[in-house]
Amino acid sequence: MRIALEAAQAAAERGETPVGAVVVDPKSGEVIAVGSNGPIAAHDPTAHAEIVALREAGRKLGNYRLTDLTLVVTLEPCAMCAGAISHARIGRLVFGADDPKGGAVVHGPRFFEQPTCHWRPAVEGGVLAEESSQLLKGFFRARRSKA
Repeated sequence: MRIALEAAQAAAERGETPVGAVVVDPKSGEVIAVGSNGPIAAHDPTAHAEIVALREAGRKLGNYRLTDLTLVVTLEPCAMCAGAISHARIGRLVFGADDPKGGAVVHGPRFFEQPTCHWRPAVEGGVLAEESSQLLKGFFRARRSKA
């Protein structure tokens, strides 16, 4: 989660919403890919941290199926990212802060609980949640004070 927080901080420094994600092989501990939010710079609404990390992991491993890998992300994934996590066959999802407004794992549609979801990762939320939450709150507080 520390690496994901560093990626989130890097996104904030670029003016992007501070969310970071890391794909890890839990057997070896190897970091496969790191992603941070980038929809503004990429002009791509799908360039969420999770999607960026999943794409990089797929390219690096030469496979779109990332079975048995762990995705660590600083914020509860949205519906789009939850769908990508399911399609990638991620074995375990670890996230930091809850997202009551836009999250889709423990809030909103609870994507992995739907009968149409064909792959469900193990889920652990709340890991370094306070640090993740404070990074987001500080980012948006600073943006509001500049407006």
